[in-house]
Amino acid sequence: MSARTLVTGGAGYLGSTLVAELLDRGATVRVLDSLAVGNGSSLLPHWGREGFDFVAGDVRDEGARLAALDGVDVVVHLAAVVGDPACARDPETARAVNLVGTRALLGEAKAHGVERFVFASTCSNYGRLVDGDAFATEAWNLSPVSLYAETKVAAELDVLAAAGPGFAPTCLRFATVYGTSPRMRFDLTVNEFCRDALLTEELVVYGEQFWRPYVHVRDAARAIAAVLSARADSVAGEVFNVGDTGQNFRKQDLVELLLERLPETRVEFVARSEDPRDYRVSFEKISTVLGFAVTKSVPQGIDEVLALLRSGVVRDAYDATYTN
Repeated sequence: MSARTLVTGGAGYLGSTLVAELLDRGATVRVLDSLAVGNGSSLLPHWGREGFDFVAGDVRDEGARLAALDGVDVVVHLAAVVGDPACARDPETARAVNLVGTRALLGEAKAHGVERFVFASTCSNYGRLVDGDAFATEAWNLSPVSLYAETKVAAELDVLAAAGPGFAPTCLRFATVYGTSPRMRFDLTVNEFCRDALLTEELVVYGEQFWRPYVHVRDAARAIAAVLSARADSVAGEVFNVGDTGQNFRKQDLVELLLERLPETRVEFVARSEDPRDYRVSFEKISTVLGFAVTKSVPQGIDEVLALLRSGVVRDAYDATYTN
């Protein structure tokens, strides 16, 4: 892989992991990031590596976008206000970044001769499945129940509509991500449960019966690399769920996995009606079309995060640095 690749949001939780993956595969990588969350230290392992470049800027800023697009062949668009709480806290910014910024970047990328455009979306787009025994496929009707998912659904339509000769856009609907990353986050379900169970010996769990799919952050990065390595005609205008069908869990299941490891944990289950998301997802398409398979399971991810917390490398897992 020798493509000149722009990764927006490349200093983030998934982005910093992806940058390492692409550099290791021989790509030239430029990161565009505003460094609005985290402190930018996630990029230090890449600094000075051959083929790495950084542009400080916001995806809403035309000058930053154009500087970042100069000379690139591929765009991986990760930059976003990510997650329901962050979007609900500042809806105007969420729409400006996730929708307006994406549309502008998409149009400019196509105009500048970019060949591939990978857009990071979310399985949250499925909302709540009426049939509790069903597994959502990429062809499923989307039912967003949060502003975050609404912006992703709307942006997906723009991305897919842009497909044409010489321009291959792809949307990736990621399962909920977990695991360790150079830009660590503890506000993601698996990571958060590990932190609270280990450090406070107490878990407060909302909506324990609802299903979600999960994927390790390094597998999420590998999925993006798999799309970029595939023939353009096999991914152009396509949507792929990213994860593994066997990695759909209820929060109750996650609690049980933690109690096996931390039996002293006290658990309080709280009814929650304001978050109606409840979905299991099929990942057959990415397996069949791209031959993609995950390398990590949720139990392995739990052990990984607990080991990090026990190591002392993270001095204060509740510090704002580790949250979006």
